[in-house]
Amino acid sequence: MTELSFQIFATPCTRRFPCRALTVFCALIVLVAAAHAGERAAATSFPDSSASNSNPINNDDDGSSVAPLVVEGYNDADVFGFGRSVIVRGHLQKGAMAFGGDVIVEGDVEGDVAAIGGSVYQREGARIGGDVMVIGGAYHHGKTAPQRSADSTTVMFAGYETELRRMMRDPSVLLAPQGSKLYVGLRLLAALLWFVASLGLTTLMPGAISRAATRLQLTSTHVAVIGFCAAIVMCIGVPLSLWMLPAVVGAFVGLSMMLLMCVATLFGRVTIHAATGRWIERRFLPEGNRSESLALLLGACVWTVLTSVPYIWPFVVAGLLITSLGLTLTAQRQRDWKVSSGLAG
Repeated sequence: MTELSFQIFATPCTRRFPCRALTVFCALIVLVAAAHAGERAAATSFPDSSASNSNPINNDDDGSSVAPLVVEGYNDADVFGFGRSVIVRGHLQKGAMAFGGDVIVEGDVEGDVAAIGGSVYQREGARIGGDVMVIGGAYHHGKTAPQRSADSTTVMFAGYETELRRMMRDPSVLLAPQGSKLYVGLRLLAALLWFVASLGLTTLMPGAISRAATRLQLTSTHVAVIGFCAAIVMCIGVPLSLWMLPAVVGAFVGLSMMLLMCVATLFGRVTIHAATGRWIERRFLPEGNRSESLALLLGACVWTVLTSVPYIWPFVVAGLLITSLGLTLTAQRQRDWKVSSGLAG
């Protein structure tokens, strides 16, 4: 049995249940959302295995009491608990997953067990035949070695357990205003980091950023349509590739899409900062007081504020991502046009 801590992806296993691809794909999105909603970073800790004798159902940080989903007898379907814990006392032929709750295995589970915003508890004498995946919690078992398959894998990412649990049980906390000093400090730090990243990328690629900013002003609709189509393909294609393709090919496709998203986010966001800052300078500042550094700082501050406004920040983030994808995928188009024009001349 292989155990990996603080990792999202683990060695492929022969046993898989339908929601495994969804678990791996949405883990990053869920963690980013929890980090945005959380007012403090949860300390990374792994409780002692002997803590599995405690009652995890009544340990919710929000004080709510939600009846768990109890599975008894024989069940040949996947079991999901949304906003509550799952207790398996009988024989589960497939897998179990809890969103915002714990998974307590007291019987037999042939498939995988996963928890987002909770922990997995394997009681003495219980058996888990597949993998164990925990996002924002820990894997607890008895003092003796747990009954697991030899080729099974354990994946844990401890942190943000409180935020993830609250978010899964009450998604409106993502949109609620955050007025703590730590939240304001984190937003100021985000603005500073984006300014530094914008300044560095503009220094390394001044021509590409300038052309992209011009393209955004002249053909914004065209860029948005391409970015929207790319976002749809990524949202649908990545889960399908993880589920339908072989493990190695699916992982390669998923990593390629994630790399594209990271590059697009950086390149597109810096371009949007530059375009926004230049527009503000032309609108409100005399020509003698304008500078590229000031434009990048203004753009970084404006978009950091917009992505912090309650209730509308998800739409702002989605718009930024779509526009960034469009700018990245059309980055070489103008250059190709110039080459074509030169050949025609």
